Amino acid sequence: MRVLDGLQSLEGLDLTAGHGPDSIESRSAVLLGVFDGVHLGHQRLLHELSELASETGSLPTVVTFRNHPDEVLRGQPVDWIASLPHRLRLLRRAGVRRVLLLSFDDALRAMTARDFVERILVRGLRTRGLLLGYDSAIGKDREGTPERLTELGAEFGFVVRQGSRFAVDGRPVSSTAIRDAIRSGDLALSHRMLGRWPQAFGEVVHGDARGRTLGFPTANLFPQSLVLPPPGVYAVEVLVEGETLPGVANLGSRPTFDAEDAKPRLEVHVLDFEGDLYGHTLEVSFLAHLREERRFEDAQALETQIRNDVQAARRALRA
Repeated sequence: MRVLDGLQSLEGLDLTAGHGPDSIESRSAVLLGVFDGVHLGHQRLLHELSELASETGSLPTVVTFRNHPDEVLRGQPVDWIASLPHRLRLLRRAGVRRVLLLSFDDALRAMTARDFVERILVRGLRTRGLLLGYDSAIGKDREGTPERLTELGAEFGFVVRQGSRFAVDGRPVSSTAIRDAIRSGDLALSHRMLGRWPQAFGEVVHGDARGRTLGFPTANLFPQSLVLPPPGVYAVEVLVEGETLPGVANLGSRPTFDAEDAKPRLEVHVLDFEGDLYGHTLEVSFLAHLREERRFEDAQALETQIRNDVQAARRALRA
């Protein structure tokens, strides 16, 4: 997947170079959105994007944002479900072949729908098809409605399609609803809306090796996302280098040994695994909550509990 970083990446960009003016790589079918979580609603749109790309002989292309537009539009900080590296990985996995990554700022906010279409969609990405979400609007004051963009598409030579709203159990799927479900510990509802279990994503870092001295070596990571389940011990699956492995994980502050950390730490013991995970980027999926995090009197009491947690995780993962 090719990532074009910022509006400046479109300056002098020639998608026909090395491919020819009529090649798939030289044209784009575009979907614009934030894609926080890349949930089931996003996944359906991405499937429709692939279909539109096939119909128009174009490359499936996403235009998305480095920062959340609400931070500029409403002045409110937003906790991402999926960090930028995780989002890009999920988009690639969904079949996206090209991403234009923009910073949502006052200049982009002030851009009219026509300017957006001419500068980004037509001159930059050579768009042949544009797919809109059910509530999409592009440009200053949301003037780029589906009707207006259809007019511009007819003028500039691209087709415009609009996706529909996606619901689970009669409830519209949204990033806000998923944040609420994850933070409340409702893993099942999160799974139904995400299309996968809630995840932590991050690079394995060196810890203090206490797990290894207790006989249960752990991979330690600081999750990149701030949207996580409540602290506790979980049965998990760990995706590393394309392989899914079973595990048990503690999410929280490690109260037996430390004062509360400023950031939550995830310690993952991969079951029946021998190897070095330092430097690897892991996707850790939370499948079942086993118990709350708590302080133990000493290392021996903790070791006994970890053995029990491992057995509980094996039972939960078999189920």
